[in-house]
Amino acid sequence: MGSATAAKQLDAYWMPFTANRDFRKEPRIISGAKGHHYTTVDGRKLYDLFAGLWTTGLGHCHPKIVEAVQEQVATLDYAIGFQVSNNRSFELAQRVVDLAPEPFTQCFFTNSGSESVDTALKIALGFHRAKGEGHRTRLIGRERGYHGVNFGGVSVGGMVPNRKVFSANLIPGVDHIRATFDLEHTAFSRGQPEWGAHLADDLERLAALHDGSNIAAVIVEPVAGSTGVLPPPVGYLERLREICDRHGILLIFDEVITAFGRLGRPFAADYFGVMPDIITTAKGLTNGVIPMGGVLVQKHVYDAFMHGPESMIELFHGYTYSGHPVAAAAGVAALDAYEEEGTFEQAAALAKPFEDLLHSFAEHPKVLDVRNIGLMGAIELKPREGAPGARGFEMHKRCFWEEEIVLRNGMDTLQFSPFLNANIDDLTHALERIRHVLDTID
Repeated sequence: MGSATAAKQLDAYWMPFTANRDFRKEPRIISGAKGHHYTTVDGRKLYDLFAGLWTTGLGHCHPKIVEAVQEQVATLDYAIGFQVSNNRSFELAQRVVDLAPEPFTQCFFTNSGSESVDTALKIALGFHRAKGEGHRTRLIGRERGYHGVNFGGVSVGGMVPNRKVFSANLIPGVDHIRATFDLEHTAFSRGQPEWGAHLADDLERLAALHDGSNIAAVIVEPVAGSTGVLPPPVGYLERLREICDRHGILLIFDEVITAFGRLGRPFAADYFGVMPDIITTAKGLTNGVIPMGGVLVQKHVYDAFMHGPESMIELFHGYTYSGHPVAAAAGVAALDAYEEEGTFEQAAALAKPFEDLLHSFAEHPKVLDVRNIGLMGAIELKPREGAPGARGFEMHKRCFWEEEIVLRNGMDTLQFSPFLNANIDDLTHALERIRHVLDTID
């Protein structure tokens, strides 16, 4: 194949969250994966330091999930999901509910985290309407929050680059509480910072401004992930829960990243001991193998819809691929593997060694902050003068080409999401190679 033909093959795909023009000058293309490594189109083996995209905690091409998907696609590839369903979706829903904290009794399936968020917001609005409180229409997000890229998620999200182009068309009636981050008070925290619980009181301020009786729901990531790993301050989530209870507001935890072992527990709600009314999931639900998301609700939320004629649809919402049988088979196999291999326990045991590795960068002259919780971590670099994000992007590319490591950067923040069953020696070696690049980069 000539170089001109090969280059043309890269033209058609408009890549997501990617500097497309820069990418085409030096394409970073993966063609295979197994365990904890990727294989590139030119045969290089790369260590994956991000477990896919927060997705693949068990490792790539897990044999149990591969087998389940192969068997399912040859048995039932698709089934209509409206007024008819398939056996695998019911099986997975029960398994997820059994794994979830006790108050959660129902699971609604989606195809992604973005769809899970929009579904949760719709459920929250529908819940209040069903309860005779249709005036509760205001939604509260958080600065620096990430809730996917659909219009609902972007509206309650608080990451400026995701919002600025679309700001005129975001849904109305949304406010944001302050982010739980301040370098002056929280830098180099290990786990939850001691400072910042008072920031939850921003919700009281908004309840006073709009009257709490007009607020439908508050949505937060228990640990803000895509913005650069911001653990919640000690007592912060508890205070949010108290304020929501006081005003009759639903609390939504966006656990698209944190669910299924990322903190060494099935859900962040378990880890922090704080129960929201609704939980959104995706990613680890199928180990990233087939796109799928889910929304878990407590019984009182579901029961609010179950009134009126039984022949009527209670929630006018859903997707063509909700509860897709092949995705559900992947989800059941993933949950089996988590249980059989003790994956969540492995992740919990790895958290402290991982923390120590990350914080060994604390004294580096190019580092502004290091933060972590569970198997989530971030090293925030000092930006180059006049070129924010350039140093982090160069770290990503040099690690890919020179050190055979897939490293994710969000601007100048290096983000880490190790495999839940990672080998500490592999992590140690990878962090050593990253230090080498950081030492030599401008």
